[in-house]
Amino acid sequence: MEERYLRYKHLNQYLKEKFGERTLKICVDGNFTCPNRDGSCGTGGCIFCSERGSGDHINSISIKEQIDNYFKSYRSERANKFIVYFQNFTNTYDSIDNLKIKYDTALSSNKKIVGLEIATRPDCITEEIAKLISSYSNKYYVCVELGLQTSSDNIGKIINRGYTSSNFSNAVKILRKYNIDVITHIMVGLPNEDFESIQNTVHFLNQHDIQGIKIHSTYVIKNTELYNLYIKGLYTPITYEYYMNCLEYIITHISPTLIIHRISGDAPKDLLVAPEWNLHKKKILNGLDKILKEKNLYQGMYF
Repeated sequence: MEERYLRYKHLNQYLKEKFGERTLKICVDGNFTCPNRDGSCGTGGCIFCSERGSGDHINSISIKEQIDNYFKSYRSERANKFIVYFQNFTNTYDSIDNLKIKYDTALSSNKKIVGLEIATRPDCITEEIAKLISSYSNKYYVCVELGLQTSSDNIGKIINRGYTSSNFSNAVKILRKYNIDVITHIMVGLPNEDFESIQNTVHFLNQHDIQGIKIHSTYVIKNTELYNLYIKGLYTPITYEYYMNCLEYIITHISPTLIIHRISGDAPKDLLVAPEWNLHKKKILNGLDKILKEKNLYQGMYF
């Protein structure tokens, strides 16, 4: 087994153990919007979010077409089992009827699909939505990814998040009531954030019944409010070295049971402004492996 699988719980290994073989994700655009864009709770979205949400690389065609196209491509030959991942914007922000149509369409598009992953906001989780998602669990693996970014509500206001950390706690409670796995998305390097903020976020997460975590560095992409702050000299991206320090802390202090879904975000190359090191995913992965090995560290050792 690779060194990183021994040092922290890697998603690839978890899925392999769960499904008996390599299992990959298919990113899908469900044509959703966000309450932080349509005026329900704000406009403009989070300051780091582009016009396409987090799915800048996804073509906005029908759900079935997207999945059919995926299975016509070489990418579908890399595995036999797949999880449909509703990625960009808020993928529970619609009527129950429309949500069911979208999820049904995705899951029924190909017999190789074994799971459903839904990225959303904590303030867009209700009992009814949790019941709907849970209804698929008899046949499919289901999980929900909640954007937290930070446990600091002050930083939350700066990034125009539009919800509080208590909204997150409530959403986790509802989802776990229906036995739905929860993956939490956090970001390192947000405006006004310091190392203590990272420590507080980790402590906050450890008080919740969550099953996975995604860790991203904050990067600047064109046509965002964060880009405007960067151009004006009001935001400075973090260094690679600082991000490595934060990763080391997060990995060693979070629960040893969590599955690590990501330790690096994939910024669209044509839109990325800074930091340049964010493009080098292997450098980040290998850099963390090196630190953990050299210092003999592993996930949750200081939990």
